[in-house]
Amino acid sequence: MSIRRPDPRGQTRDQPGEADPLASAVWIRPSHAGDASAVRDLVFGVLAEYGLKPDHAATDSDLADIEIHYRARGGEFWVVEDGRGRIVGTCGLWMDPDSPARAELRKMYLLPETRGRGLGRRLLDTALNHARRAGVARMELETASTMTAAIGLYQSAGFVELDAVPDAPRCDRKFGIDLPYSRPRESP
Repeated sequence: MSIRRPDPRGQTRDQPGEADPLASAVWIRPSHAGDASAVRDLVFGVLAEYGLKPDHAATDSDLADIEIHYRARGGEFWVVEDGRGRIVGTCGLWMDPDSPARAELRKMYLLPETRGRGLGRRLLDTALNHARRAGVARMELETASTMTAAIGLYQSAGFVELDAVPDAPRCDRKFGIDLPYSRPRESP
């Protein structure tokens, strides 16, 4: 039997407005096979939120086997997990098999309730650090104009817009950053 102390504020956990401490505790970790369904659901859900369509046959086919598409070439795919074990964010670093010094940032998405808390910056820093350690000299990404907060994040990190047509049909903007080797930046 456990004794539960009353909340000094006179509230119960079920009352609206009270933050769930386990849901607000988050960490970034490499994805594993058991995350596959949650990763796809999150990516496709965020795409739908922005009115963008998944492309299972091309752009999003990498989600069918993250190990082959990301890790086998030296890249990585991370998830943000909350204290309840729920996947609330994703980010992939895809290494170009034709140019070992080039990588792409892919599938960087967060659930709406986790945005604005610095998680996007932490994910981006994680990917940039991995790329630097892997000897990547150039990182690029494609995005849609509707993702204004993400574009602002990329630009604040030093990405510049490229005069190039994105490969992904749902994207209309392409950005890049040169990564001279340096000590990886630590996330706050």
